[in-house]
Amino acid sequence: MRVLAVGGGAREHAIVRALARSGADVFVCMKNSNPGIARLAKGIALVDETDVQKVVEFAKAKGAGLAVVGPEAPLEAGLADALEAAGIPTASPRKGAARIETSKSFMRNLMRKHGVKGSVKFVEADTIDDVKRALDELGTEIVVKPVGLTGGKGVKVFGEHMMTREDIFAYAEEIISKRIGGGTSMVVEEKLVGEEFTLQAFCDGSRVVPMPAVQDHKRAYEGDKGPNTGGMGSYSQSDGLLPFLERKDYDDAVSIMSDTVRALRMEGAEYRGPLYGQFMITKQGPKVIEFNARFGDPEAMNVLSLLKSDFAAICDGMAEGDLSGLDVEFDGKASVCKYVVPQGYGSKSLSGEEIKVDEKAIEAAGAVLYYANVNEKDGRIFTTTSRSVGVVGIAEDLEEAERISEEGIRHVSGKVFVRHDIGKKAMLDAKVARMNKIRGLSP
Repeated sequence: MRVLAVGGGAREHAIVRALARSGADVFVCMKNSNPGIARLAKGIALVDETDVQKVVEFAKAKGAGLAVVGPEAPLEAGLADALEAAGIPTASPRKGAARIETSKSFMRNLMRKHGVKGSVKFVEADTIDDVKRALDELGTEIVVKPVGLTGGKGVKVFGEHMMTREDIFAYAEEIISKRIGGGTSMVVEEKLVGEEFTLQAFCDGSRVVPMPAVQDHKRAYEGDKGPNTGGMGSYSQSDGLLPFLERKDYDDAVSIMSDTVRALRMEGAEYRGPLYGQFMITKQGPKVIEFNARFGDPEAMNVLSLLKSDFAAICDGMAEGDLSGLDVEFDGKASVCKYVVPQGYGSKSLSGEEIKVDEKAIEAAGAVLYYANVNEKDGRIFTTTSRSVGVVGIAEDLEEAERISEEGIRHVSGKVFVRHDIGKKAMLDAKVARMNKIRGLSP
């Protein structure tokens, strides 16, 4: 099978690695020179991933019979539609279905219209007067989100990023004046209290095949402090749950995702591809924070590192709209992913700095290395403004998986930093205690 993959981050390195492991010949379009992807690929094109015409031309020239799109921006640009129109089945959603991510107001209105459980109270706003009306309706315990794509960095929460009504208005003015998310619209939502988790699923338009639950860590610094980022790391548990996540919570989240896919189909936007649901476990059960029309980053590294089944066959099933009969199996182990990022990441990254990556030592530590948004020049690795390297530890339990990840990241050096607390027992125990308190359970 000849497969086109689009994107040059660690998520796409995980996708390409899983495809290659399935025996596929992979050809890649990416805007940066990711060395891990380049070594696995049969051919690469360094192009803007949203340049639909160039990507389609490359796919046709290489005889691709299947495509997988990693990032969200090419989906918003209609890349999946164009690939399908060129006769290349694509295991990623078309533009209409990708609106589940690219328009937060579309997603919220879809769930409200179809009565999907897990919805939250929200108000759409285009002006400061709209925001004032939203606060009259919802109070100040709210979250403000630009409607469009912001790379996971546009959400501001009252009590964390905004402390007064004036702070809320100031951020709304910033969204409007700077067109954050590509426009002037935003959604003002009720603030949820609980623990976040990610559930990803393979979708063929009607079926939803869930993956192990993962918890991502958005804040830049240890103790969940600092600015929001694209994600500093993530972990998964051997039973597919999380320390604070009950089986019923997981099953309810799967049901919410299934109902959302059904709602999209009823709206004429059949969803085919990996679907990412970010949930908050509250006292009332799981609530939807957001959907992404793709794998998560870093969460893709957790689940695809554990996938035992033929990933190329799964992608083919998603693209063709039929996952029935496919055995989707994950290794029953824990995983911990930690990102090595440039100094300043989350505010102003040091880009163009050389980093040293001892691949053999990382492998000897038992860890799995995924290159992210770096550039390779003359055999040397340089940072960009985004994340640099993901290192995944896999083991029978979380403690050992975390130890392996830590051992691996010791072999990456340069002007970089890491959140070391991800997956550590103290943090996990604190999350369990917090959820027990929210649920009203005894310590």
